Amino acid sequence: MKVKTPKVRLGNINVQALNSVLATSSFDAKFTTQLRVKNTNWGPYKFDAGTVTFLYQRVDVRQVFIPKSKAGMLSTKKIDVEVSLNLNALPSRSVLGTKLSRWVLTLSNQTILTGKVELMFIMKKKKSAIIDYTMTFDLSAKTI
Repeated sequence: MKVKTPKVRLGNINVQALNSVLATSSFDAKFTTQLRVKNTNWGPYKFDAGTVTFLYQRVDVRQVFIPKSKAGMLSTKKIDVEVSLNLNALPSRSVLGTKLSRWVLTLSNQTILTGKVELMFIMKKKKSAIIDYTMTFDLSAKTI
């Protein structure tokens, strides 16, 4: 029996607040989403605690803790996540001001969840679910 790697995805992103001030090169946002761990195996996927890391130009701006959990066999585990971003403490804010003047801001995201898939309650295989993507904020429409 072959063990498949579980998939990690973000669900719909609901923006609660999105503020940017061009004069001071400041940006802050607050949104909620769902982290979905899809397990397509014939056994549960038990994963350890992890983090969702938000990056701006390879600089870590926010980390969100994901608790240890389990996605059952042939099911999807949904974890609600609330994120509050604040880019005011970045060392190079001149580049941020340039991006804000274009009304578009791009952030990247990385998540790695390591755990084990248990098949037939006998065999255990280590698997890591990885997500690496980019999200773009449209500041004029206040959407992602």
